[in-house]
Amino acid sequence: MPASPAAALPGSLPRADDDPTISIRMLDIPAARVKDPRARAYIVDHLKPGTTIHRRVEIQNSSPERQHIELYAAGATVRENVFTASDGRGGNELSSWVRTEVPSLDLPAGARRAVKVTISVPRSASRGERYAALLAQVTKQPTDGSNIGQIRRVGVRIYLDVGPGGEPPTDFRIDGLAAGPGPGEWPVVTARVHNTGQRALDMGGALSLSRESGTAKLGPFVVTTGVTILPGQSGQVSAEVTEPLAPGRWTARLVLTSGTVEREVEGTLTFPVPVEATAVEPAGRTGLALPVVVGAVLAVAGTLLAWHLIRRRRSG
Repeated sequence: MPASPAAALPGSLPRADDDPTISIRMLDIPAARVKDPRARAYIVDHLKPGTTIHRRVEIQNSSPERQHIELYAAGATVRENVFTASDGRGGNELSSWVRTEVPSLDLPAGARRAVKVTISVPRSASRGERYAALLAQVTKQPTDGSNIGQIRRVGVRIYLDVGPGGEPPTDFRIDGLAAGPGPGEWPVVTARVHNTGQRALDMGGALSLSRESGTAKLGPFVVTTGVTILPGQSGQVSAEVTEPLAPGRWTARLVLTSGTVEREVEGTLTFPVPVEATAVEPAGRTGLALPVVVGAVLAVAGTLLAWHLIRRRRSG
């Protein structure tokens, strides 16, 4: 009997309206990472080869009926700044190091249970950061007479760096600010982030706007989560401005975080933003950056005008 996936792994905890069936969350936070918000949602650590650690997660049955829940680790990848768990039970090196206290459990409606998770790094493990996910899964048998079942799974991300000595540094650089039209009625402010450290980044943060005259302030507007940036790579973060703002020049302050590392950038943006243009005025610069498509339209218009003049001369 095939099964169709109903929920992928966007992060550590889905919202209740995303998946009302089951949920999973971290219970243990290492003392060294108590100030790290990532450690509250994910398993994040740096271990030497031959080290074993233990963590506890809580599984909750949020549905009105008893659920049989399978627990297992799957491999994960980061592609185009998206952390994705493998389909099915696809594994990798890190997932093979993960063991759960029980492979499955039956939970009554509304019940919850703590489960111990063990990660054992082999002595022969090579240096580097690895990614996996601890998944809780419910499989539903078909009830409509078809042969298509349904799989629901939620998970906790695992970021594990292996190597001797201390933990590699986490750092990033923000390149400028830009404003453009959003998917709805509100504009979106974006920034390019470059991972200059040696650990993966999970970007979060907030945007604040103020008039250059200081007469008005808006925000903070939360940065859209879900952007993961690998070492040496870059990615774009965005924040939707969900309040009316007067036309003109605004000072934008964007504060970004990943774990305990925080960086900020300021710049001047002009609103409203035309659909075909993006206003960009990073601190210390002025000007308007236009997308390539505008240049293409101008080039076509220039070609048509030249053709028209030549035709007039020939006909004259």
